[in-house]
Amino acid sequence: MTTAPDTPDNYCYRHPGRQSFVLCQRCGRTICPECQVQAAVGVHCVECAAQDRREAPRVRRGRPAFLRNLTGSGAPVVTYVLIAVCLVVFGLQQIPGLGVMRALQFAPAYVLPIPGAPFEPWRMLTSVFTHGSILHVLLNMYTLFIFGSVLERMLGKWRYLALFLISGLGGSVGVVLLADPLTAVVGASGAIFGLMGAFFIINRHLGGNSVQLLVLVAINLAYGFFVPGISWQAHVGGLVAGALAALIFVRTRPIRMRNVQILLLAALAVALVGITVAKALV
Repeated sequence: MTTAPDTPDNYCYRHPGRQSFVLCQRCGRTICPECQVQAAVGVHCVECAAQDRREAPRVRRGRPAFLRNLTGSGAPVVTYVLIAVCLVVFGLQQIPGLGVMRALQFAPAYVLPIPGAPFEPWRMLTSVFTHGSILHVLLNMYTLFIFGSVLERMLGKWRYLALFLISGLGGSVGVVLLADPLTAVVGASGAIFGLMGAFFIINRHLGGNSVQLLVLVAINLAYGFFVPGISWQAHVGGLVAGALAALIFVRTRPIRMRNVQILLLAALAVALVGITVAKALV
């Protein structure tokens, strides 16, 4: 039986008093358990492990998935713009004497032959971007973000923008048909209900379960009916208009029907205007 010679090579290079027979896989020096750093193969000494870390390629950490969805190439830009416009308008409303709400709000009297009321039909859309309180705008913007983000990715930017504007117009038409002519309304609720109606139609067309959405819509409609100061008429009008627009989308989905889709959306917008004109003439 033989023993290894008692030489400095049998002792840790960092701790000369500690005997060891484990060698660094990179430099070959003797290392004690305290100086051993686990490597992919074997162990390295402390210095070699530090050099490995310095020489390792830098891996750029990617952004979390939710941030990529919100800011990547497929980000819902139109939804962001709509939210930004509503928030900017609400900020302008807070400036005393500027009269932003008074200039943008809508009442049926602005499109009906009411004595003393000016004819200002553009308010049917501008009222969508005004809100009555901070809670009103925050709740609407949150809901717009939730439904708008999904629908914009499903439909594309221009179809989604058309859906939002048609739904907003439909909400104003609902007010014209069902509300008192002198009742002023503001808010994106009609347009948002249109997004809900559109999401229901598209989801059903794709075979999805829409029970929870139906419950949400029913609760919000009921809330508008029973709580004063909420324009349930705009909710109903926007819901119907959004659902009709979505029906056009799902029935003209093939690319070869793109022109038909554009014509039908234009016809829907014209029909909403026509209903308003017919109400004015009655």
